[in-house]
Amino acid sequence: MDAAPVAFLFPGQGSQAPGMGLRMAETFPEARAVFEEADASLGFSISELCFQGPEDRLRLTELTQPAILASSIACLRPILSRGVAPGWVAGHSLGEYSALVCAGALRLPDAVRLVNRRGRYMQEAVPVGKGAMAAILGMPPEEVESLCRDEARDEVLTAANFNSPDQTVIAGSAGAVARAVAAAPMRGAKRAVPLSVSAPFHCELMAPARVRLTPDLEETSFSDLSFPLISNVDARALRGAGEARSSLIRQVTAPVRWEASVREMFRLGARIFIEVGPGKVLSGLVRRILPEAKTLNVEDPASLEKTLTTLQGGSS
Repeated sequence: MDAAPVAFLFPGQGSQAPGMGLRMAETFPEARAVFEEADASLGFSISELCFQGPEDRLRLTELTQPAILASSIACLRPILSRGVAPGWVAGHSLGEYSALVCAGALRLPDAVRLVNRRGRYMQEAVPVGKGAMAAILGMPPEEVESLCRDEARDEVLTAANFNSPDQTVIAGSAGAVARAVAAAPMRGAKRAVPLSVSAPFHCELMAPARVRLTPDLEETSFSDLSFPLISNVDARALRGAGEARSSLIRQVTAPVRWEASVREMFRLGARIFIEVGPGKVLSGLVRRILPEAKTLNVEDPASLEKTLTTLQGGSS
């Protein structure tokens, strides 16, 4: 295998699509077993939803979250069984749960139950239509934060995802987000794009969800991590069970510091970043953050084979 240290990255919400995980489950028994375990834990067939949809149900966040987690772990198990292990793990928002399963801190049955509840609590925290999110493109993060302060006007409006040097997602009250979207191009943004999301994640409007999720997390057994997780909340490496649990509580209302997390992994020695799970969103962000880093992904048998060949020194 390539001697360069490897980081595994796990996607969050927004990567879902009918058919995710299907080819992995059809090809690899260890991937099929993940879906069987998730179905048994949840008491309903998340596998059928992943494989067949319908897409409108797959977009419901209480179903989206366990669906993405199960699909990600179904992609993870075959690469682990082929001798590839990470030096670090990280996940974008929801993806931090997948990363903790990978690191041995959370059991898969506990993780899928937790994110099912997490999604429900988030959806119920804010009435439909009262919150919103938008991506601000081509504007430095500090200027996006200034935009949020100016357009909040006594409503909630904050940076929610610091994704890359030129992409910051904002979240808050629907009216405040709309004002920011209208003002952003006049303040130098290339584009401001409202997002089709079910709730305004990673802002103070999610406080009721954090309150409801905290007892669930406190009652769940966590183990120390087998390898470091770079936390969403403060972009630093965690190894202990207690700090991993605390990170999951804090991340409900705190912004996702993805750019800083990627840079921290690189500082610690990661040179190959493998996105494990549906989609290639995180791979694209890493390329914008660190053009010199190598990015790979595993979401189906073909991409797994390509990743293994590349790590073994074959063509990329």
